[in-house]
Order: sequence, then structure tokens, then C-alpha cells
Amino acid sequence: MDPITFLPLIISFIIACTTYVFFFWVFSKNPQHKNLPPGPPPYPIIGNILDLGITKFHQSLNNLSKTYGPIMSLKIGTISTIVISSANTAKEAFRKNDQAFASRLVPQSVQALDHHKASVIFTPSSNLKWKTLRKLCTTNVFSPQFLDSTEGLREKKLLELLGFLQERCRNSGEAIDIGETVFTTVLNSASNTFFSVDLADRCSDSSHKFRDIIWSVLAEASKYNIADYFPVLSLFDPQGAKRRMRKYYRELLTVFESIIEERIHKVDSVSDNHDDVLESFLCLNKDNSEFTRHDMSHLFLDLFVAGVDSTASTIQWAMAELLHNPEKMIKTKKELQQFLTKEQQFLKASDISKLPYLQAIIKETLRLHPAAPVLVHKSEVEAQTCGFTVPKDTLVLINLWALGRDPSVWPDPNVFLPERFLEGENSQRDFRGNNNDCEFIPFGVGRRMCPGIPFAYRVAHTVLALLLQHFDLKIENGRNHEDMDMEEAFGITLHKINGLRVIPTPIKLE
Repeated sequence: MDPITFLPLIISFIIACTTYVFFFWVFSKNPQHKNLPPGPPPYPIIGNILDLGITKFHQSLNNLSKTYGPIMSLKIGTISTIVISSANTAKEAFRKNDQAFASRLVPQSVQALDHHKASVIFTPSSNLKWKTLRKLCTTNVFSPQFLDSTEGLREKKLLELLGFLQERCRNSGEAIDIGETVFTTVLNSASNTFFSVDLADRCSDSSHKFRDIIWSVLAEASKYNIADYFPVLSLFDPQGAKRRMRKYYRELLTVFESIIEERIHKVDSVSDNHDDVLESFLCLNKDNSEFTRHDMSHLFLDLFVAGVDSTASTIQWAMAELLHNPEKMIKTKKELQQFLTKEQQFLKASDISKLPYLQAIIKETLRLHPAAPVLVHKSEVEAQTCGFTVPKDTLVLINLWALGRDPSVWPDPNVFLPERFLEGENSQRDFRGNNNDCEFIPFGVGRRMCPGIPFAYRVAHTVLALLLQHFDLKIENGRNHEDMDMEEAFGITLHKINGLRVIPTPIKLE
């Protein structure tokens, strides 16, 4: 049920907590917090909740920023919030306050099974455990050397994708769901990199089931939950978010723990020969008591939930934009045809740098459709930025969707134009934005930047290249490219509201 439907009931429940809310509201008006950025006046008790669109939160924030400026303050329930909507503001905020803003708001749902205490996403950056987990991601999971050593595992998944699509082509005119097809490939690419096993089978509903669980986790973590904005209600879990998340977490953790248990009981499974992530983690666990089995399972939960869906969604958006802009599709295919031959069935990671237009396609996709449209931070201490005060424990939101559509930075910001990344200073922009360049930061900024960029970079380019190299894809039901539905559904990951169904036709390679 949509939260708007039962908003009156929620408000009635909140009013029962009048004393708590009244004193919090009085405290929030304390003169020491007067130097806040401008923003819409909050209503008593509920703050600016009614000013925010639940289903298109990123767009409603952008609309408000046009009135109140690139840095503005809101009250979401009882939570003080600062919203950053321009590159210059983000640059100034994080150049001096990266550490101050490196904490996270932990949604009540995420606290199920105490996951936040072992999560590289939600553990405070000042915590020793976070530093350990972050280092593991950098050195044992996503280092170039390790990804090079496991490339063969992911190439097998590309061959399987090719075989699956060729088989479907034999059933002339049969459409495929690009989102589901790509999700299975990305999921098995990740599970083979981590465990050397497939977690999904195209011949069963396992892929669909796994995707449903991951989507459910993302939905619970991103949806409006009254307990997040009125902490006094967290003990009651009034919307059942934590209860549902506990179920989803258990399903995923059961899968990971069974794989870990099976590997441990294999003879000579733990050796110095690190064939996958699990092998290296078990060796580390044997020598390092600070990295426990519990930490291992919860880190895998983070890696799958945060990495698989966002990468698959980026590929789907890229394909949707290419179908919506057929002249860009032609240019991309031409570049691939000039580089790849019949002898080379798919793109290798080492060859991505030789295909500038394909890279520009992915960059432009992430500019228009960032995997995470709004970055969520929290101030650990009181900080000063852009001439304003950001009190301690303030929610700090960076609207990446707005940064990517800022007309002062991007001419024709709503137009899909990969060429913009082939010329001028934009040609130097990569996915690893830094504190001196916040115009293009699709994977975040500072110490909380996503550690999985190298994996997403390789998989997104190689899967998209395979689809374009081997197949002509036409929109189902003969619809015109101009009539495509490009509507977004807000969440931690930005999805298409309606899936992308296409009819593949094989291309003869010369």
C-alpha cells in the first residue's frame, strides 16, 4: 500500500507522542541552529514531508532546489536535513568536510539482524571494523590484479549469455526481458567471482527469485518509513519494515552461509591459491580473528545487494537509451565492428579503453540515470560549509540526479548525448570523481565512494558490448523508438518503471 494512503493514520499515531515531538521541535528552533541554509518552512510535527514526492523523491528535491538554492535545509519529520544539488556546493562541502559527512543514516529496516553493525555501507567510517572491511574490498575483491585473475570466470558467463540469446533467436519473434536477462548474467558474474558457482539458472525461476529478494531489500531500505523520521516510533516498527527485512536478510544469509560451510568442509579447500574471493577470505579468517564468519556473510550481503542490481540497471538503461536514440546505436555498433572480429566473440576488460564511444555511452547513461540517484550521508560533528552551519547528526543528501542535469555544467542536460564525453574537459572525467571535481560522481565522493567501481566498470561494458556486437534488438510489438516509456522509479537504485522487452536478431560477423 502506498504510504500516502495511510498518511492520516500515521499522523494520528504521531500526535499520540505529542510531548516528545513538541520538545524536539522546540529544540530544533534553538538559536544556535539559526545559521541553516534556506528552505521551505516546515509544518509542526511532520516537517516538510508534504513537500516531498514519495515516488519521485529525487525530482521533488530538485524542484525545491530551484526555489531555495543548491544547498537547502528541510525537516523530514524530526530529522534535520541538508540537501546539496549542485557540483560546486558538493565540491565545497566535501573538500573540507569529507570526514565530518562520512557517517550514514541507518534506516530502521537495515538494522534487522544487526546488519548495520557489520556492514561496510552503514558502519561509521571512524570504526576500525569499517576500515578493515573497506580494505578487504579494495585489496581482496576489487583490485585490478584480482579482477584480472578471475576474468575467465566472467567470460564464461558472457559465453552463456551469448548461447542463451542465440537459442532464443531460433524462436523467431520471441521477445526477451533485457532487465531480467542482464540481471542473471551480472548475478552469476558476481557469484563466480566471489564463490566460483552460479546463483541463478536461466532454466528455472532461481534468477527471478533472487532478483525479487534483492529488489525487496532495496525497496525496504529506500521506502518511506515513519520510524526513520520519528525515532520514538522505532521500538514499535509501525510499518513492519524491520520485520520484513529480517526475512529477506535471512534468505540471503542462508545462501551465503551454506556456500561458506560447503567450502570449509572440502578437502584442502583453504590454501594459498586464491581462486576466488571466498578462498582469500577463508585464508584471512584463519589468520585474523578480527574478520569473523559473521563479518564474511554480511559483507557478501552488502556486495550482492549493492553491486548486482545497480550494475544490471545501468546496462538496461544504456540499452534503453540506445534504442530510444537509434543514431547513437549505429555509432556504437560501428565502433565495435571496427574493433571486434568473428574470432573475438566478446570484449575483454583490457580492450575497454580502446573503445571511447562505448565508454561515453556508459558515462552518459550514469549521468542521466545514476545507479543511486540520491547519496545519503550524515554529519558526525557540527560543520561549516558554503557559509552555513550543518549541525551534528544532520542528514546530508547529495542529489546526484540533479547534479547530472545541471544546465550550468551540462548543455542540453536532458538529452542523451554521449559525444559530450569525447571532447573538452568532459573527456577527462571518469567514474572516480574526487573532491576537486564533483560534476560527475555517479559512484559517490570521498571515503564513502563505492569500492565496487572496477567490477561494475568491467561488467557493464563487456555485457553491453556483447549485446550490441552479436544482435540487432528491436522493441517488442513493433513500437517506435520515439514512443518508448523512459519513466523512472525512485529507489536506492534508479529503475525503469516498466521493463525493457526486445526481440533479438543475430548479426553475421565478418
